[in-house]
Amino acid sequence: MGEKRIEEYDVVIIGGGAAGMTAAIYTGRARLKTMLLEKTLLGGLATYTNEIENYPGFPEGTTGQGLMQLFEQQAKKFNVKIKLAEVKEVDLEGETKVVKTFRTDYHAKAVIIATGGKPRLTGAKGEEKFLFGKGISFCATCDAAYYTGKEVMVVGSGDAAIEEAIFLTKFASKVYISVIHDVGIMDANKVAQEQALKNEKIHFIWNTMVDEFVGEETLETVILKNIKTGERLPVRVDGCFLFIGYEPDTAIFRGILDMNERGYILTDEMMQTNIPGVFAAGDVRAKILRQVATAVGDGAVAGFMAERYIAETDYFNSEFRDVRGPQLVFCYDPTDACCRSWMPIIEDLVKRHPQIKLSKIDVYKSKSLAERLGAKGEPCVVLMQDGAIAQVLSLEGLSPGIVEERIKTLSA
Repeated sequence: MGEKRIEEYDVVIIGGGAAGMTAAIYTGRARLKTMLLEKTLLGGLATYTNEIENYPGFPEGTTGQGLMQLFEQQAKKFNVKIKLAEVKEVDLEGETKVVKTFRTDYHAKAVIIATGGKPRLTGAKGEEKFLFGKGISFCATCDAAYYTGKEVMVVGSGDAAIEEAIFLTKFASKVYISVIHDVGIMDANKVAQEQALKNEKIHFIWNTMVDEFVGEETLETVILKNIKTGERLPVRVDGCFLFIGYEPDTAIFRGILDMNERGYILTDEMMQTNIPGVFAAGDVRAKILRQVATAVGDGAVAGFMAERYIAETDYFNSEFRDVRGPQLVFCYDPTDACCRSWMPIIEDLVKRHPQIKLSKIDVYKSKSLAERLGAKGEPCVVLMQDGAIAQVLSLEGLSPGIVEERIKTLSA
């Protein structure tokens, strides 16, 4: 195998669902060189949804696939490069982030993780044998036509399970639904519940969970187990659709990014992870609601923050890290009286030592630059020599004389 290619970008986005493509639209529009990597299907889980009725701007509803195609068109309009490739490894520490695929290493100033989730399996006996087109499916929109005139089973009782079961009745002759709850109890919204209960093709099997999948080359029988009696109930079907939730696709980031106990990436409201320059958006992050609309919001914030991070990094390097000689950085909040009182004092002290460069950071709107310099609290000064931090001084309780003594050490 030949040497790997190395490609340089401002931003690399991992994941091409609603969150990833929205982030790409924002970074592309900001004229940042952007690469979006998606390992399977552009549009993510949204493409599996036959009908989306709650996305703003589409009063008559739309299909998930149609909506994601519009996202893709808009991203490409802003010169975003899109590549179908699986990310194998990442190196996110340091100023240059490295995202590795089989053939190419992508170097970036910022990375946005939007890898979303993957369908949860039941863990029942024989399950692995019937994945990948052999009877177990996770997408009614994709596979419903194949089961025209046949009998199928849906496992789950949430919105996706019930709504997709209703969609399946347009093709299948009978749709069984295995529900773990007592009779009449479902997790789906009330409208979907009412429609399903009225549908003559739908047959609920309450208080059950999958115990085993059986068949020769393809699935032939799903054996359910009554969770109260332990009775095993074989149901002959031609296919089974699993809608029992999703798991975050975060395996390659474990031990690198902070996550909760379920493997969702922890971020703040600005989509920042524990590593500077690395952001997470969409279903992959810990949050209360996972919908296309919330993914779009996350992606917009992540794209904006990536742009700001890159701009601040360029400014930080030119104004601080690359400066030769002594430098004093005054971090202040213009709304704070103590900071305002120190401003003329600091300016006067530096005038007495003209070889020292004076820089100021207004922390009112953002503290990120000050935090990069290790400043905590305001007013504060950071003493630097040849781009390196020599000392950080909180000015609270200090006299101008003490500050000048510390300044003199830079002049020595």
